[in-house]
This record gives sequence, structure tokens and C-alpha cells, in this order.
Amino acid sequence: MSKVALITGITGQDGAYLAEYLIKKGYVVHGIKRRSSMFNTDRIDHLYQDPHVENRNLILHYGDLTDSLNLTRIIGEIQPDEIYNLAAMSHVKVSFDTPEYTANADGLGVLRILEAVRLLNLIPKTRIYQASTSELYGLVQEVPQKETTPFYPRSPYAVAKLYGYWITVNYREAYKMHASNGILFNHESPLRGETFVTRKVTRAVSRIALGMQKKVYMGNLSSKRDWGHAKDYVRAMYAILQQDEPSDYVIATGITTTIRDFLKMAFAEIGVEIIFKGENVNEVAVLNYIDEDVFIERVGEAYLDNLRKRIGDEVVGVDPQYFRPTEVDLLIGDATKAHTRLGWEPKYDLAALIEDMMLNDIKLMKKESYLRKGGYEILNYFE
Repeated sequence: MSKVALITGITGQDGAYLAEYLIKKGYVVHGIKRRSSMFNTDRIDHLYQDPHVENRNLILHYGDLTDSLNLTRIIGEIQPDEIYNLAAMSHVKVSFDTPEYTANADGLGVLRILEAVRLLNLIPKTRIYQASTSELYGLVQEVPQKETTPFYPRSPYAVAKLYGYWITVNYREAYKMHASNGILFNHESPLRGETFVTRKVTRAVSRIALGMQKKVYMGNLSSKRDWGHAKDYVRAMYAILQQDEPSDYVIATGITTTIRDFLKMAFAEIGVEIIFKGENVNEVAVLNYIDEDVFIERVGEAYLDNLRKRIGDEVVGVDPQYFRPTEVDLLIGDATKAHTRLGWEPKYDLAALIEDMMLNDIKLMKKESYLRKGGYEILNYFE
């Protein structure tokens, strides 16, 4: 019989990639999604099967990490072999605006899943993966960060995730659960939400290239992150739950890059060179040079004349509203344990990640441009 997996947060970036990965391995995948008046399943629509199809391998349930009765009912009905808890209020900046909800979903939500497995007597059967985060390290106490590095969370999101991390460890030790934490460093993809910094960059660069946007405003350009591809990181999630013994793993590339350099690489992907000038809130980037052959290949000749006219114009600025009240300046992970125990190695480097995201967003923004010109209403993202 096929193994059964339950994924919370299945409509998110990681949930979509993980569902696809598990289905290819022969799993029956159940996913929990929150009820909304608007459809938010676009990341998994290619996997969707009509409820009338026999022997479906993707089944969705309405639920929420803040509802213990609902979670317990779903887990009891499904009797999953593996639970991947990927659901969270995951926007760090927004967690400062919604700290109570963040604590309820990202902290107590983990407890609700663990308690459901315990109360339903599923401990011998069900393995649990808890999506932890490099934001736990916050004000970093060691460089690079590994499993033994002390935590110093710097946001309501990270503090809630800290509870989720330690309650997972506690239930593992107290009840002998196969429950593990994946301390995942930043991982991105074309499926990343539009208001996260990397996707904000690739969307904006694409729109600037197409003449749809003049400038993008950023927060702390000097923040450093360890960025990988979400496709690589879901492979690590799966590998963690296939181990005989539960444990906690850092998943990272071991390479750190500033947001400033990420912007340079995104523009370079379409043959555009930008130069940064000024400091702090007065820092800007201006369009300096266009490699026309690369631009025509990646974007199209029809958009070249308009961008030529913008040589010397500012295309990046800094807006203090995007600064966090407590900043996390440097994250870089040491994934030695994952390499040696899981045999995990990333297939994508940062250049390949940015290429994947830019090619996708150029196509997406062209489509949006065509629709706008045709009079169709398109959603705006103002964050």
C-alpha cells in the first residue's frame, strides 16, 4: 500500500514542491488549506484531481493550525505515516504587526499536532517533520551557524518558531516520538510569495525591464542571507523523515550574499549592470550599462529602446518602512550533519536559483502586461 503523508501549508512554496515530490515517489498526499473566499491553490493546481476520481493521490482538507479539534479530526481520519508541518505565518516583518496570531499559529500550532498524534496513539506509526528556521539564530552567536549554535531570535516569528522547535524536541524525548526539526535557511523559487524579498526583487527587475515599473524600494541592503532553492530543501525534508532515528538538521548552502548583491545578480541575469551610490537610507542604484545581446535574448528586442533611455536613472531606493525593529544581519549555515548523515547536497547554486526566478517572472510580467493592455484587471502587490 502507498504511504500516506499529511502536509500542512500545502498551498505554500514548500508545500507545493513537497507534494509533487512525494506523489512522484508513490505517496498519497493529504494537504490542509485554510478556507478563503478566494482560490489560493494556484501552486498545486497542476496536481489537483477531481474528488470523483478513484484512487486519488492528492486530497485537500480545510483546516487551520489554530484549531486543535479540526487538526485532531483530520489526523485521526487520515492516519498518516508522515506529517510535514510547513504551515506558518511566515513573513518576518508582518509578525511584528500580528505577534499574537503568529505565536498561536507558529508556536502553539506545533503543539496541537504533536498532542493530536499522542492522543490518537499514533506515536508508533507517524513521523513528524517540523519546519524550523534560520531566523532562530537572529543575533548570531557563531559563524557559520550549526545545530549546536545558541539561538537568539529577533522577531515574533522567530520567537514563535523557537517554541515550535523546543516543543518538538520535548515530545521526542518525553514520548519517544519520531519528531525532527529541519532548521532551513532561506530557500526561494519561482513559487515564493510576491512580498518576500527575493521574489520582490525578481518581479521588480522584470517589471523595470518591461517598462512597467520605474523603481523598487528595499529595506536593509546590507543584510546577508544564505539562499538556496526550495526544490533542494524539500528533498532534505523527506530525507530527514527516512532516518531510523529522529534528529535536528541545519539545511543550508554555506554561502552568504547581501541583498545588494542579489539585486546586482538579478539585473545581470538580463544583461543590465547597476551601480550603487550613497549610504544608509540615501543609498540608490542607477542603471549603468546594458549588454544588448543578453537583454534581447532574455527579455526581447521590443523592450530595449525604452530601457536605453533610462541609462543613469535610479532603479533601486531605500525606504525605512521596510526596516525591521530588530534586524538579523548575517545568516550562513553549516550543513555538515545533513551532508554526512542524510547524503544531502544542493543541486542549485545562487546563480541557477536567480536564473530560474528571473526567467519565470519575465514570462509572468509579460503576461500581466498583455492582460492589462487588453483591459483585464490584475492584482497589485504593494508591500
